[in-house]
Amino acid sequence: MKKVGVGMVLLLVGLLFTQFARSVSAEKETYGTGFARKANLALRRTAHTLLRQQGDSTSRIAPVQQINDRTFSIRLEQSFAYDGIPTLLQESLELYKIGTPYDVAVLDCTNGEVQLGYTFYDLKSPEGVACSGRVQDKGCHTLQVTFSAPPAATPVAASNWWAGALGFLLAGLMGLVWYRVARARVPVEVREAESTQDSDLKLGQTHFFVTDQSLTVAGKRHNLTYREAKLLRLFAMHPNQLLEREFILKSVWEDEGIIVGRSVDVFVSRLRKLLHNDPTLRIASVHGVGYRLEVHSKIT
Repeated sequence: MKKVGVGMVLLLVGLLFTQFARSVSAEKETYGTGFARKANLALRRTAHTLLRQQGDSTSRIAPVQQINDRTFSIRLEQSFAYDGIPTLLQESLELYKIGTPYDVAVLDCTNGEVQLGYTFYDLKSPEGVACSGRVQDKGCHTLQVTFSAPPAATPVAASNWWAGALGFLLAGLMGLVWYRVARARVPVEVREAESTQDSDLKLGQTHFFVTDQSLTVAGKRHNLTYREAKLLRLFAMHPNQLLEREFILKSVWEDEGIIVGRSVDVFVSRLRKLLHNDPTLRIASVHGVGYRLEVHSKIT
């Protein structure tokens, strides 16, 4: 039940974090390195296809230049058909899943003047793409694409932040509720043992006086060392349960800053000698695992 509760809380937090991360990444997508890489590849593909349409499949294609975070250009030394740009460029951008609006300009390599150009919205215009059919000067040209700036943050985006914050708050409240429910499901005998760890306990026919670290077995009183009492109290809190050596070490010795593997065996041996005359108690060992205090009558 506890594992299911933890899983539900973690799943909710994970889903909320994923939604939050998506909203943030969506805002940054236009300027990210991933966008620049895709724009670079789309522009190179367009240049390659333009040259092939002119029967040129061997000329070197110059590297794509990134002018700023929104503008990319590529230099074409050979002549190409301007009318082929709109379809080829749009196909390339769609291939790399770029849907941002853009402007296209064909520049003269020598002076940088714009000779031809159009905008993304011309593709759906009844009048067609600007400058189509016009005579293009031969020689070197630069194909430049400038993508539109991302839209300003909208109230919907702002609400995503509030939704994320509210979600994390709800996740925290769910975690608190789960803890209280899980705590309430702890076995009664364990809670009683925890609540009485500073009072006197009766284990079988043995009386364990926790506060003054002493033990009465078969009418004979024995004084216990601090760690003997601590180890016996640990066994008393987990009657008839197998306790692993690692758990015993951490529970009894780790908070003292001292962890010695043989300490468990030594102190268990001492407790066995002290409890030897009580037939209702037995500290059994499970080889390679740990120890179990076998109680043949309940703790009262």
